[in-house]
Amino acid sequence: MAHDIYQSPLCSRYSSDEMKKIFSDDTKFSTWRKLWIALAESEKELGLDITDEQIAELKAHIYDIDYDAAKKYESELRHDVMAHIHAYGDICPKAMPIIHLGATSCYVGDNTDIIQMRAALELIRKKLVNCISVVADFAEKHKDTPCLAFTHFQAAQPTTVGKRATLWLQDLMLDLESVEFRLGNLKLLGCKGTTGTGASFLALFDGDYEKVKKLEMLIAEKMGFDAVFPVSGQTYTRKNDFDVVSVLCGIAQSAAKFSNDTRLLSHLKEFDEPFESKQVGSSAMAYKRNPMRSERIASLARYVMADLINPAITASAQWFERTLDDSANKRIAIPEAFLAVDAILSLYINIVTGGTIYPKVAEKHLLEELPYMATENILMHCVQKGGDRQELHEAIREHSVAVTKEIKLNGSNNNLLERILNDSRFNLTKEELDEIVDPRKFTGCATMQTEDYLGNYVRPALEKRKELLGVDATVTV
Repeated sequence: MAHDIYQSPLCSRYSSDEMKKIFSDDTKFSTWRKLWIALAESEKELGLDITDEQIAELKAHIYDIDYDAAKKYESELRHDVMAHIHAYGDICPKAMPIIHLGATSCYVGDNTDIIQMRAALELIRKKLVNCISVVADFAEKHKDTPCLAFTHFQAAQPTTVGKRATLWLQDLMLDLESVEFRLGNLKLLGCKGTTGTGASFLALFDGDYEKVKKLEMLIAEKMGFDAVFPVSGQTYTRKNDFDVVSVLCGIAQSAAKFSNDTRLLSHLKEFDEPFESKQVGSSAMAYKRNPMRSERIASLARYVMADLINPAITASAQWFERTLDDSANKRIAIPEAFLAVDAILSLYINIVTGGTIYPKVAEKHLLEELPYMATENILMHCVQKGGDRQELHEAIREHSVAVTKEIKLNGSNNNLLERILNDSRFNLTKEELDEIVDPRKFTGCATMQTEDYLGNYVRPALEKRKELLGVDATVTV
């Protein structure tokens, strides 16, 4: 890696080699060559004078790309597609006359973009399925682990750690639906020429419109697609790019919510993300264990959510059949959204699989608030034993006010239950009180809801996609 020029941290620090390869020059320009071969083969099948020898020559040189030659041509021609046509033609002299026959630049540019997006979405889908799997295992493991639930980050009713994880899971499951919908609806541009009318191909096939339509479908089949955009200008509609990045933005939102929760839990000391034996939390404060992985998710997710405005504006700003103000933006906005989400999902998997829950700390926090929540159950129990409901209600009010005042003024512990136990008006034994305030009795349907959601929704979805399970989610920095 060169250290005297800027390198994107998305490549040097965060994203996986698999995702970087999808958007690499080798993948891009070898795909251009595959598209030129598909065009030539399809034109030959439909009767144009293209030889097997020319096609064989093209196929023999898909991957030996002379980047220096292409760079030299582009510096002269100021046109990347023409530069690569000439660089390809240099090593395919017999085929040179038929390379790119009838096509415009977007034939290779736009179709390659779609092909790369599909490969990248498939990798995102794989990582998303694995992320869902590890969160499901986490939810299963902790379905009975009581903890304090919060609304407005104020203590509310108890829940379980596993039930809370189902909230993360449900977001990821919705994201999976979106990824698979977008994958199932991706279409190639096809080969519609300079303004989308197919005029050049109509001329090549002597006015035979059926052959022009057939040409597109042959190319689509060769490139592994079953559909092309039915109409276009020179480019496919840039709304496609917005739709794709919207899916990535959705994943970023889900991951950011998860990372916010884990950062708050880290502050509460109820959860630690992975922390290596020699990891340094702070250059100044040696005792620190900052949740840097969760913070990185939040940071990258923010980038992806902000990035969504790029394809939105690009889609809105296209003039008539084509302008070029999309090109430089697309080269950055689309790959970087994928690189960032790829990194986000690796971090998500790493945090869940390597993190640590501290049930005793969670119980401590729950018990600090549980006395207030238990008072209604205590009231009902004591009334059933013959107590006066109104008298006991007033007694609870008096004790609660006094305890709260002591907590706020003097930082005292919550001794409401002790006060109630020692108040003869309640006529309670220690055993009775312990039975009433068992934290598991205050978590409602949390355990059953977790089991139902995992059993009826998540596990069946994972079973259908079990071939995708198993992924490297290494965090390098």
